[in-house]
Amino acid sequence: MPSERGGGGMVLGAGAAAAAVGGGEDAVVMQLAAADGQDTVITINCPDQAGLGCDLCRTILEFGLRITRGDVSTDGQWCFVVFWVVPRSPSIKVRWANLKNRLMSMCPSNYPMTFYPEITQPAPSQFYLLKLFSADRKGLLHDVTHILSELELIIQRVKVSTTPDGRVIDLFFITDGMELLHTKERQEETCSMLIATLGPSINCEILLAEGFQQGFSSLPSTISEELFRLELADGTNCSRSLCAEMKRMQRATINFDNFLSPAHTLLQINCADQKGLLYDILRTMKDCSIQVTYGRYWSDKKGFREVDLFIKQADGKKIIDTEKQGVLSSRLRSEMLHPLRVMIVNRGPDVELLVANPVELSGKGRPRVFYDATFALKALGICIFSAEIGRQTASERQWEVYRFLLDDSNDFPLANSPVNRNCVVDRVRKTLLGCFN
Repeated sequence: MPSERGGGGMVLGAGAAAAAVGGGEDAVVMQLAAADGQDTVITINCPDQAGLGCDLCRTILEFGLRITRGDVSTDGQWCFVVFWVVPRSPSIKVRWANLKNRLMSMCPSNYPMTFYPEITQPAPSQFYLLKLFSADRKGLLHDVTHILSELELIIQRVKVSTTPDGRVIDLFFITDGMELLHTKERQEETCSMLIATLGPSINCEILLAEGFQQGFSSLPSTISEELFRLELADGTNCSRSLCAEMKRMQRATINFDNFLSPAHTLLQINCADQKGLLYDILRTMKDCSIQVTYGRYWSDKKGFREVDLFIKQADGKKIIDTEKQGVLSSRLRSEMLHPLRVMIVNRGPDVELLVANPVELSGKGRPRVFYDATFALKALGICIFSAEIGRQTASERQWEVYRFLLDDSNDFPLANSPVNRNCVVDRVRKTLLGCFN
């Protein structure tokens, strides 16, 4: 098993890493970037558990960060992880201390660790209802979403509607990454920031959401079939730039090697870079019950990523069966080439934008989808008449579905303009995949 990676950094064996911790050191250590554009190095040294790498990547993605390199090593009981990260855009203000606390809370404590008494498994998050009343304007929904993201308030469900007199009623069902929204101070901080940013005409109220349940979408069968189809889009209805991007992604290669390691299968992936790529790969490993013992993730400086993962099945055996390799390869290729579904459909006389992403088996959806979709629509100058988040089961899995009823204005007509509709799909999809920030 290799212990070093080319192109920077060295991965310690998991046992050696555990021994090197010492009594007073934290499970999460951050070496902040010395200047803008440079990497912040995050080191995580803690007991291992199934899917921990996926959970860590998900939280890093939630904070608006991009993983430029990564190393993972575990002996099945202890893991040592290093991520090199940068903000996805200069406008993202990362609360590094809060990120460290979030990552610390994710470190398992089911092993005796006298030197980590402060780490406990987090309890299920409490849901709250944020009621927001205001006058309508372009970009309002994204501005609210941006503030909630900065405050580490995670949108679980939303119901947005516009009244005939031009007033907006926003209902956000949210959870608090800091687990402090039950306090008066945290609620006042949230409402004060919303009012200070959006104007004094905003009316804000936060209530405990008793008995919250995730809503479910009900799409017409013809639309559902197209949105969740298993095969990849052929590009016949997409813009030229989006077709070019899809062809670039389709150059991905996935190879298995069972000769290099006596105990593990080496999975080698080379594919175009995109937002959340490592999260998508590790999410697939987690959902397929594949254990990653050692891994490295880096760039070849041509916009492509190389990933080496030493893996084994849940029973501890290598993946030798070619049929199992084919199933895993097909699943990975689908998740990397088509991680999100975006389409525009007619909803009576109106136009509706649909965005869907697969939900992890743990029940969690992809972070920042609502943020990115509203950001793309704001950049195009398109008003959102109403919005909803729900879930739907299709293709033997659960999906998170975002539905946006769009304003069909004279400045940017959508109802009878295939070019403009493709422009919306193009912009939203590329924003979701990190081409726009």
